[in-house]
Amino acid sequence: MSRKIVVLAGGQSAEREVSLNSGKACADALRRKGWDVTMLDPGTNLAMELSALNPDVVFNALHGEFGEDGRVQGLLDILGLPYTHSGVLASALAMDKQKTKAVLREHGIKCPKGILANRFAAAKEHLLPPPYVIKPNAQGSSVGVLIVLEADICPPKVLVSDDWPYGDEVLVEEYIAGRELTVTVMGDKALCVTEIVANRDFYNYEAKYFAGGSTHICPAKIDDNFAKNVMNQAVKAHKVLGCNGITRSDFRWDEKNNLLRLLEINTQPGMTSTSLVPEQAASLKITFDDLVEWMVEDALISTKVGFRPQET
Repeated sequence: MSRKIVVLAGGQSAEREVSLNSGKACADALRRKGWDVTMLDPGTNLAMELSALNPDVVFNALHGEFGEDGRVQGLLDILGLPYTHSGVLASALAMDKQKTKAVLREHGIKCPKGILANRFAAAKEHLLPPPYVIKPNAQGSSVGVLIVLEADICPPKVLVSDDWPYGDEVLVEEYIAGRELTVTVMGDKALCVTEIVANRDFYNYEAKYFAGGSTHICPAKIDDNFAKNVMNQAVKAHKVLGCNGITRSDFRWDEKNNLLRLLEINTQPGMTSTSLVPEQAASLKITFDDLVEWMVEDALISTKVGFRPQET
């Protein structure tokens, strides 16, 4: 009898389309591996839907709020269902960029300096000397990211638009010039370092997910010792936050001034055709199907942080 798995994908966050693409790709891979797969776009009756389906394990391909921030993880814990990626605490912490940086700094991992602000305050005046970045404090996929390069340029007025969908709390942080690097951690091992060269103004949502939006150099053409340092930093961040399964840590490297800064850690990175995690795995001869099944097998043996009922 094939094992039953539910792939959660879609949701209502700003990253819905990415989640649907990730979920479909992972569901297809698991079917090829012989799993009995049901894709589920969660609504308000998720607990009842999961109870009716009674899967052996859940693949969480959701991104953003209500999928990546600990809330769905808590529900899965209460239902006693094993699930991929990190548990409640690590998921909630990593979703809050400013709190993540506070924890990482306590463990010697350097991050850009920044402050939390209301979006209306950030639109009124420069809260940091330019250049600086404004980003939603609890979003992924680079949605809503704005860059202010010059002091004589007013802060972006889109922040006060009625159409702004990313919440009122924004992170205003120093802009780190230089090269974009990223590292996948699989279990307790870093795979490699990829350099991302954006073919747009910067590595925003379109650069990440649209064909031709960026060029990935995998592995990055950097000194071997420096690459090991970047990978060690990613593994340390993964462990410090208590993450499980797969994570991806994004860095900026100011090569001129020899400054490496960790921007954020993604507890549920994308698994689309343009995603970095499958690309790094492939560079080490790990097929996409094997990668996805590894994530599921890891979920079945990992203990998450939080309450999980035990069978008696």
